[in-house]
Amino acid sequence: MSGERTGRNRPNVIFILSDDQGPWAAGCYGNDEIRTPNIDRLAETGMRLDNFFCATPVCSPSRATFLTGRIPSQHGIHEYLSDSNLGPGAVEHLRDEIAYTDMLSAHGYHCGLSGKWHMGDSLRRQHGFDFWYAHQRGGGPYYDPPMVRDGEAITDEGYVTDLITEEALGYIDRHSHEPFYLSVNYTAPHSPWIDSHPQEIVESYDDCPFESCPQEEMHPWAISLTENNLGNRESLKGYFAAVTAMDAGIGQIIDRVESHGLLKDTLIVFASDNGFSCGHHGFWGKGNGTWPRNMYENSVRVPAVLSQPGSIPVGVCDALLSAYDFMPTLLDHLDLEIPVGQNLPGRSFIPILQGEKTQLAEEICVFDEYGPVRMIRTQQWKYVYRHAHGPDDLFHLTDDPDERANLADDPGYQDMRRELHGMMDEWFERYVIPERDGLSESSEYSWIGDYRTRLCDRD
Repeated sequence: MSGERTGRNRPNVIFILSDDQGPWAAGCYGNDEIRTPNIDRLAETGMRLDNFFCATPVCSPSRATFLTGRIPSQHGIHEYLSDSNLGPGAVEHLRDEIAYTDMLSAHGYHCGLSGKWHMGDSLRRQHGFDFWYAHQRGGGPYYDPPMVRDGEAITDEGYVTDLITEEALGYIDRHSHEPFYLSVNYTAPHSPWIDSHPQEIVESYDDCPFESCPQEEMHPWAISLTENNLGNRESLKGYFAAVTAMDAGIGQIIDRVESHGLLKDTLIVFASDNGFSCGHHGFWGKGNGTWPRNMYENSVRVPAVLSQPGSIPVGVCDALLSAYDFMPTLLDHLDLEIPVGQNLPGRSFIPILQGEKTQLAEEICVFDEYGPVRMIRTQQWKYVYRHAHGPDDLFHLTDDPDERANLADDPGYQDMRRELHGMMDEWFERYVIPERDGLSESSEYSWIGDYRTRLCDRD
């Protein structure tokens, strides 16, 4: 890819992000119980990534990594943001960061946001966006949601998934003749689930056996979200209905792009901010669905599909990839320079999608962090280090893909534990900004004490 694209030769980008969805919750990833025909449609016309990981298994830091290409111990957001989105305490947490939307805006793209922001100061348009229809907070009621339009906090009327879709469709219509970037950030399928979704979709799952969501014995680390939902069929029906209603909106977006004759000129990406368990391992939630925090596959692995007919090959990619790879990948696809001085940990995986043998394809690790919890994940092993609190996890994924046998204290595996720990320390040392280090107990977040009481189901 050489030379800067201009005018109509520069592809549009639609980035669709769901909220709290594991790969298991999509038909194209093998679930024949949940209906996601439009996510599946993207997979049929593009590349499905089978080993794509969020940078943090909770929303705000994960979203910040997607947008900036930097890990939490660089951009500084380590937890969901509950008190800095509105009002006198609003904080623009990413003020000093370079987002890929800054780069796109500087190169002539119109940039629009429809849906969840949740990275501070929701009233303010930030980082190159010229359109800003944002959720005031990180989540809430699905009907008559708290939104932001033209810098004003409003209570909009309707079902939030449909409202986000409608604003996205309008943006596509207004910018169909010029390069545009559009973030469609759904709040689905985040809680609440009961009495919160179109009843006809909820009822369509009345007879579902939910074999894809085994309601296992309660995990000893589970918190109140699990206590309220484990074994509850109405919660399962609501979660599935939230996904299916969102999928219908995704279908409308694809159809609208096609109606403008732009499918070959538009990169459509679908992903989720973090994974989720609906009874798997005996808990409901993501990384903060347990205390101590977990890094189970259902929490850290997310669905990711890229589709642009004629530009993105059709198939399945099983390389280990991370959200911190997304920014350099997108800029590579658009022939835009990666910003200097950011010490980005990721690299473009466009060559991998094109079938090229690259150093990135041969690397065997991805890394996650969630405050004082860090993870290294290889094709065969996962090591989770819980600084200060413990206990650690060591799973041999080849023999134990469901992560049932923790080998961290097994005398026979201490050499492997030390090797993985050393690799993890070396990687983080390369990128961490000391004053933003998630391992620090003196960071702006309270990792202990009353933090456990406010974890629950918020994010």
